[in-house]
Amino acid sequence: METRIALIGIVVENKDSVRKLNEILHEYGEYIVGRMGIPYPKRNISVISIVMDAPSDTVSALSGKLGMIPHVNIKTVYSKLSSSADE
Repeated sequence: METRIALIGIVVENKDSVRKLNEILHEYGEYIVGRMGIPYPKRNISVISIVMDAPSDTVSALSGKLGMIPHVNIKTVYSKLSSSADE
């Protein structure tokens, strides 16, 4: 199956949303290459970046679920390169 590299940028505006966010990310753990979280106390937010190597449908499904969490804003960027999962 063809996979692509994707970057999901997440801004969490309310700490009450973090538990649900982490539960969803855990479901997709096999596709996550890396994760970086940066708390920004001055603005009372957290910024998280997720790098994935997954089929486009999987990235879209994760993005959709994250986007439905209250007080969580996301944007997804895809690499133009793709590869076969068996490479």
